[in-house]
Amino acid sequence: MFKNALVYRIEHWDAPDLATIEERLDGARFVACGASEPESSGFVEPRGENHGALAESVGGQIILKLRAETKAVPGGVVKDELERRLDAIEQETGRRPKGKRAKELKDEIVRELLPRAFPKRSATMVWIAPQAGLVVIGVTGAKKADAIVTRLVELLGGSFRLGLAQTQLAPATAMAAWLGDKEAPGGFTIDRDCELKQPDSEKAAVRYARHTLELDEIGEHIRQGKLPTQLALTWNARVSFVLSESMALKKIKLLDGVLEQVEAQAQREGRDFDADVAIVTGELSKLIADLVEALGGWAERQEGVPAAAPAAAPAAAAAPAATAATAAGVAPWDELPA
Repeated sequence: MFKNALVYRIEHWDAPDLATIEERLDGARFVACGASEPESSGFVEPRGENHGALAESVGGQIILKLRAETKAVPGGVVKDELERRLDAIEQETGRRPKGKRAKELKDEIVRELLPRAFPKRSATMVWIAPQAGLVVIGVTGAKKADAIVTRLVELLGGSFRLGLAQTQLAPATAMAAWLGDKEAPGGFTIDRDCELKQPDSEKAAVRYARHTLELDEIGEHIRQGKLPTQLALTWNARVSFVLSESMALKKIKLLDGVLEQVEAQAQREGRDFDADVAIVTGELSKLIADLVEALGGWAERQEGVPAAAPAAAPAAAAAPAATAATAAGVAPWDELPA
């Protein structure tokens, strides 16, 4: 359900009932790209049942699923066809189009070929935990997450506001301490992958893959100024993941103890969406709580720093604070990448 995750905190939400949320989402239901459309995105049924609910509530956890579809014409095909047309025009007129005219020809070729392009689809899970005050989005990239957050703010109502999760201790600082001490915080173990980077213009990097990290040289890299940007960890021998400097969780994997529980449940009751949601959200809820504690607890939002805006605000103001994409502007919903 979640291979990657970015965690947001709900800063305000007068949550409507599930039927109202469903009605709001229905207006943003996924529709496949038209013949000349390069991309499309919207909500689909989390259970995978046609004409089913778009918002599923399991044990107080709300699960949504977004689908994105993109169509692209291979660049090499466009380049070859453009060269052919430019050559033909040059032979006919004696002049080879450049600049604006060449770009117009390129755009024309893309429009002509787009109906024959094969679509690519991707799906992103969204988990809203109202009691915990969290939203978990199954991505790690800020641009894609910001586009999803903007859409949620527009649709969910109740002056819905989100802020990207921030802790008292920066993940990079904490990871440096754990590596330097060769000891993870309680409940966690350090695995065999990490990346360290120099926080300067050169961004010198050192990466360890499938390698013991109890090395003096790692401490030396840290003393020289490199900071961990990624570190593989395991939580309570139940979930493994890679923690990033932005507090994104990557490569989330349920381990044998949890998988055995899932299989036992499936054998008793058959494969069940509700049971899977309950197990996954239960494990990740505890993992996130322990990780936040290991990072010193939640940081309070600074006064004057805007959170994700309510639905009435402009889309550009609706992204969460303190993300790279916020400064650059939020991608509109119809530009959501796959």
